[in-house]
Amino acid sequence: QLQLVESGGGLVQPGGSLRLSCTTSGFRLNYYAIGWFRQAPGKEREGVSCISSSGGTTNYAGSVKGRFTISKDNAKNTVYLQMNSLKPEDTAVYYCAAGSVYGLVRQDYAYWGRGTQVTVSS
Repeated sequence: QLQLVESGGGLVQPGGSLRLSCTTSGFRLNYYAIGWFRQAPGKEREGVSCISSSGGTTNYAGSVKGRFTISKDNAKNTVYLQMNSLKPEDTAVYYCAAGSVYGLVRQDYAYWGRGTQVTVSS
């Protein structure tokens, strides 16, 4: 059974950092693209970052480019999202997802975790 579990969320002050982890099981991580998405209250779920199945290609939403870094460790079946210089507008539930198509389009991802809350506040 294919599963994704997010962890690493929490409360952080503006300017701070968090590292989210997406631990996967039931499939080979190098067979799927992995995306990070987030959803703030009252807003649509939006793509944040993605990494190709090979790990050789990454992409970021404009709002996080230069602040967030996505990476993967196939041996640990885990994808990471390092988030630096966090802003209050980064507050959301963050989800990781697996799909066969690389990109930031939510509909391209078939398998989803349950999310982890990130709150940026002083």
